Amino acid sequence: MKSILNSIKKTIKKEMILFEKEFSILLESKIPLVNKITNYIIHRKGKEIRPMFVFLIAKMLGCIQKKTYHTAYIIELIHTATLVHDDVIDNSSLRRGSLSINAIWKNKKAVLIGDFLLSKSLLLATDNNYYDLLKIICKTIKNMSEGELLQMDKSEKLDITEKIYKQIIFYKTAGLISASCEGGALSVNAETKTIFQMKKFGELIGLAFQIRDDLFDYDELNNSGKPIGTDLKEKKITLPLIYAIRNASKNDQESILNSIKYYNNEKRNHIIYYVKKYGGIKYATKKMIQIRDSALKILNKYPESLEKESLKKMVYFVIERNI
Repeated sequence: MKSILNSIKKTIKKEMILFEKEFSILLESKIPLVNKITNYIIHRKGKEIRPMFVFLIAKMLGCIQKKTYHTAYIIELIHTATLVHDDVIDNSSLRRGSLSINAIWKNKKAVLIGDFLLSKSLLLATDNNYYDLLKIICKTIKNMSEGELLQMDKSEKLDITEKIYKQIIFYKTAGLISASCEGGALSVNAETKTIFQMKKFGELIGLAFQIRDDLFDYDELNNSGKPIGTDLKEKKITLPLIYAIRNASKNDQESILNSIKYYNNEKRNHIIYYVKKYGGIKYATKKMIQIRDSALKILNKYPESLEKESLKKMVYFVIERNI
């Protein structure tokens, strides 16, 4: 799977090399502790999917601009900040197989580093008068916060529906990928209609991305670094489980909800059994593929190019990945 990402990156090799170099410089601070923590973050970087979308969309639609790089920096700053904050919220000690920021430097410092990264993103936008981009990212940050709070509320009440689930994953995940694609188009002064189409394309990819991530919770063979049952342990009710609960018999519904409420490893296996029994995994997979096909329909409207081909590969990577 990593080889697929590397092959996609070849299309934007020059842009990604410069992005990684400048992103490191952007995080520099006069405060030694800040540098120590941000250096730790940089050396454990993730897949960089969101900056890749920015560059691929921009390059497909026009010529890479200074604003394109700035858009990629802003998006990655927001993404990194939310990961740091998420680990605090979830009390997680691991991130991508390494110790999380909060595990090493404790919650207070982790929260402040997350705030530092967010402030960097906003300053980069305002210093360059990117008020069109600023509006997009402020709305995205607001939605991400609301999505997290909505999920917390529903996890406590255990009354989530598929409609609310889609709202949560749009706010928490799809919104930022959508902003990446919209921002990429915006950075090369694409037409308003095209910018909207790229926004919708990113939204669809983001929804598919999160459904795939949720499916990892039921797959012992995944290499994502996410142990099975992580969402269940945190009482996060995702699409496979929503479908299973909706279609289960009354007795099985009660059994599933009771297992979530009093969760342990034995009850985890019990929940997974019912999710598979009632077709929750098959249903979520089917939905993910439908979303993928809708995203590809948008891409098919554009002329053939290396960037378009790489974007297609990204679409397939999102739903087929095991990392």
